[in-house]
Amino acid sequence: MSATTAPRQVAEQAIPRQVRTANARSRETLIGAAMASPAVILLVVFFLVPVALAFGLAFTNARLISPRPPRFVGADNFIRLFGDSFFWASLRNTAYFAVVVVPVQAGLALVLALLANAKVRGTNFFRTVYFAPVVTSMVVISLLWRFIYQPDGLLNQIISAVTFGHSHGTDWLNNPTTAMPAIMFMSVWQAVGFHMIIWLAGLQTIPRDLYEAASLDGASAWKTFTHVTWPSLRATRTFILITITIGALSLFTQINVMTQGGPLDRTTTVVFMAVRAGYEQQSTGYAAAVSLVFFVLVLTVSGVQRFLTREKA
Repeated sequence: MSATTAPRQVAEQAIPRQVRTANARSRETLIGAAMASPAVILLVVFFLVPVALAFGLAFTNARLISPRPPRFVGADNFIRLFGDSFFWASLRNTAYFAVVVVPVQAGLALVLALLANAKVRGTNFFRTVYFAPVVTSMVVISLLWRFIYQPDGLLNQIISAVTFGHSHGTDWLNNPTTAMPAIMFMSVWQAVGFHMIIWLAGLQTIPRDLYEAASLDGASAWKTFTHVTWPSLRATRTFILITITIGALSLFTQINVMTQGGPLDRTTTVVFMAVRAGYEQQSTGYAAAVSLVFFVLVLTVSGVQRFLTREKA
């Protein structure tokens, strides 16, 4: 064999190998596209299309049931919305609910996760107990707590028994001062188990070597938490912060079942306002404008949170 024959054979063998590699990558691309297509179709049908329709309807006077076709009205719905005191009350109540519920629910869930992560007997039982409200329908829970909050309900009965009849509680859902805090308490109680499970999953991904090293260095429990546990939960706490915030801003079911926005509009929210405008008042165009403004609001808040919690180089 001459000296020039060997390189030629190597080149001839490399060409089929490159073709096989290209074919394998093409096949993997097709398989990946096929596996992602159901999610992409659902995203387009249930997210992009409704957003596009809401954007279009927000500039019309469309009504839910009307013999007349929708007519383009420009920015009239947005001008009406920003001059509507009911919208600002709804926005204020939504912000109040989110500002209180997000830190309380995230912090309580983290405490429960730390307790459930301890190596003691009975942790599986407590994990099940904490998670049980999550698998129950919010409508059912709201109906149950509406009975608990009644003037002659369980809560006031307990208060009366503990104080030996000196205090009888209040009508929690019909008192403008206590209506929203009562809904906050119930909402945190219902959802805290879900985020406890997420915190728990994050805790169990932290290498045990880090805790052993901290123990050898004589670190206290608080220093171990602040220097090992908390920094290791960066991705988990970002996910929890964003999901709780979105859930808090989209508050609707509890309001619809328990208070209908009352008393004195103290519990009405932006989502509740949009649903009422769209179905009860049949102002589909106005409801679309409310929904579009709410979408931009949630997107902005989530973007700011993601920016503030990003991993810095």
